[in-house]
Amino acid sequence: MARTGFDIVRSTNNRGGVDDFIPFEATMRAARAAGLPVGDYIDEVMNGTPGATQSTIDRLRALGVFAANPGTVLEIGPGSGRYLEKTLKECDPGRYEIYETAAPWADYLVDTFKVVAQPTSECSLAPTPDGSVDLVHAHKVFNTVTFLSASRYFFEMARVTRPGGRIVFDVMTETCLDAATMHAWATKGGPGHDSYPAAMPRQACVDLFETLGCSLEAGFQAPMGFASTEVLVFGKGS
Repeated sequence: MARTGFDIVRSTNNRGGVDDFIPFEATMRAARAAGLPVGDYIDEVMNGTPGATQSTIDRLRALGVFAANPGTVLEIGPGSGRYLEKTLKECDPGRYEIYETAAPWADYLVDTFKVVAQPTSECSLAPTPDGSVDLVHAHKVFNTVTFLSASRYFFEMARVTRPGGRIVFDVMTETCLDAATMHAWATKGGPGHDSYPAAMPRQACVDLFETLGCSLEAGFQAPMGFASTEVLVFGKGS
């Protein structure tokens, strides 16, 4: 192909269906070429939302999520580690577990940040014991998976969180889906937008976590491409 003037490369477009994950090598190469840290490159160039990750971390700090300096943190789907890196700047956990299905990214995060990569299987956090984690979080994950996948993760997140711990994640709730935004998704999404973005009823999340002993403490919208997603913060009762 090179002799004919073509290169075969993996797409860096992560805005399609759930099979379109951010490619490791191409993204790292592009970030270096742009002179940006990989997390900033994803925010600024790939997603078109400069400062989005930091703004979410800033809101979580203001809500006191890191105030108790959680000793054990678990993150689902950290991908490039852009939230992981900023979380580590806010607290100093003795253990940071990740569940990441993309092996190149998981290896990179283990090598770079010395986190513990747990084996992934379906929507399970089985390797993590009950009530063992101070902070469980996931970002830009549950708007890319099906309703049932997200629901199964919710049960697991509540299970592994210790009494007094926090659960943080974002979902595309009805607060993010006014008529203009729905029109934008329908017309700007383009080919490949099938299961992504996935919506989730806000009240269903709140009601489910209440049955699991977790109360909603706060919610706020965060940028996601040309639209938004809602970050929910739950506290698990003692």
